[in-house]
Amino acid sequence: MEPLYDFVIKDEKVYSGALSCRGCGWSLLVRHLASILGEETVYVIPACCFSIIAGPYPMNDIKGSIVHTVFAAAPATATGMRAALDRQGKKDVPVVVLAGDGGTFDIGFQSMSGAASRGENILYIVNNNGAYMNTGIQTSTATPYGAATTTNPGEGYKKTWPKDLMGIVGAHNIPYAATASLAFMEDLRTKMVRAKDVKGFRLLMIDGPCPPGHKTDPALSISIGRLAVETNMFPLFEIEHMKYKINHVPERTYPVTDCMKVQGRFKHLFKEGNEHVLEEIQEHTDHTWSRLLEMEKMSQSAIA
Repeated sequence: MEPLYDFVIKDEKVYSGALSCRGCGWSLLVRHLASILGEETVYVIPACCFSIIAGPYPMNDIKGSIVHTVFAAAPATATGMRAALDRQGKKDVPVVVLAGDGGTFDIGFQSMSGAASRGENILYIVNNNGAYMNTGIQTSTATPYGAATTTNPGEGYKKTWPKDLMGIVGAHNIPYAATASLAFMEDLRTKMVRAKDVKGFRLLMIDGPCPPGHKTDPALSISIGRLAVETNMFPLFEIEHMKYKINHVPERTYPVTDCMKVQGRFKHLFKEGNEHVLEEIQEHTDHTWSRLLEMEKMSQSAIA
């Protein structure tokens, strides 16, 4: 995918200072998104970390309009905002959902699927940090296999694989969906521009660094995000009407342990006796990557 523009921010659309934790991906994500979308944008925010970061009424972290809503209803609320703006002739004003994985993979899943099925003209951003971080680091269906959360008793860890949200969203046959990482900023901003210009329901899933939840050094958030891509734990790709395109193929694929060993949520897996779990995660990652390569190959054959 060719870059579309100079990706340096020249006109800030967020105010200085934020209520986010050190090393949190939300503030950086929204800073770049807002610089692309402009000040007329309407942001719909369900319960998530960014509902705190944005600030309660009348405070506002973004130079734009914010509508706070309940966990399950962000896409439905955005649908109503879109209809109201269209009725006023403001069809070019972007309506954007800013949600976490809890409000997307789980509690808001039905509402998101409904909006996608209807082809609502909204942009859905999911900051996937792999748990309900804002309410105490509880497990979600985005939590990686093997990760420890506060809802795994004792020394337990999650023993099921995360939901394939991108596969499910792609199966809705929407015009655009993509994964992105803050460690690959040019790719991220290029996809944001693309998602802004496409009409209909589109979704961007961003790998969300969360030092408190991932138990990491805040200074390493971007480095860990880069490792997630280079190990194929978080591949970068696009889906357009069910056709897949990979945006980054690592020159050298690193083992998943390189990314996991710097995250405290996985430290128990590096104790003696858990080697088989690490092997399972590597095998699953390899299988998922091979499947993605095959999906891209099939998409290219369909285009040809």
